[in-house]
Amino acid sequence: MEESLRPVIEVRNVDLGYDDYVVMRNLNFSIQKGDIFIVMGGSGCGKTTLLKALIGLKGPTKGEVLYYGKNFWDKDDKEQQDIMQRFGVLYQGGALWSSLTLGENVALPLQLYSKLSVKQIRQVVELKLALVGLAGYADFYPSEISGGMRKRAGLARAIALDPDIIFFDEPSSGLDPLNARMLDDLILELRDTLGATIVVVTHELASIFAVGNNSIFLDPESKTMIASGNPKELLKNSSDPRVIKFLTRGEKLGAGK
Repeated sequence: MEESLRPVIEVRNVDLGYDDYVVMRNLNFSIQKGDIFIVMGGSGCGKTTLLKALIGLKGPTKGEVLYYGKNFWDKDDKEQQDIMQRFGVLYQGGALWSSLTLGENVALPLQLYSKLSVKQIRQVVELKLALVGLAGYADFYPSEISGGMRKRAGLARAIALDPDIIFFDEPSSGLDPLNARMLDDLILELRDTLGATIVVVTHELASIFAVGNNSIFLDPESKTMIASGNPKELLKNSSDPRVIKFLTRGEKLGAGK
C-alpha cells in the first residue's frame, strides 16, 4: 500500500507496563493523516505511558506500533531515528533549555538535523516564532516570559523541522482558559497550514471537544481502551457510564445535585 494511503500510525494488540506491572492491555487503533487524535482518560489511566511508546521513549511489552506500515520497535537505531525525525513533541512543561534564548531553543533541532546555513536557520526561527505568535521574542529567555508563552515557544521548537506528526502532552496544563483556547486554535491552525497529523494527550474537556476529530478513552479499572471515535459523537451516543461521566464530569449522572 502506498504511504499516502496508509494510516499514519497503527497500534496493534499493544500491552504497556513496567516489569510485571500491567498499565494497559490490548490497545488497537489507527490514526489517519490530518487527524487531531485525542488520547483521553483520568489520572493514572496510562496516557503518558502510551505517549512514551508512540514517541520512541519506551517500547510496549507486547504488540506493534507502526508508522506508515513500519513497525517502529522492530527497527534498528538508525531506522528509528529516521522515523523520529518526522515527529515534533510539545512536552507538558515546554521543556525549554533555560540557559538558551527562545531563538536558540528553536534553532537547536535545525542545527542538529538540517544542513541549513546560519542565516537560513535564523530565518526559519523567526518564521516559527511568528507562527505561534511570538514574533520579536527570539532574544528573550524562558524565565522572562509567561507560562503560556513558554508553551508556544516549545511548540515553535517542536515544528522547527516541519514534522509530519506533532505530539502534545497535556498542552493546556497550567494555562488559564484564554491561553488554553489560544493553544487550541494554534493546534487547529498547524493541522491546516502544515498538513500535520496531531496526537494530543489530555484530560481537558474544552480542548477535547474544541480540536479532536478522533479519540480513544483509556480506563484504569479494566486497563484497556473502552471507547473510540469522535469525542462529540461519543458524548451523544456512548452508553458506557465511565465514558459519559468523564465527558460530562458526572453531570449526566447527577453528580453535584
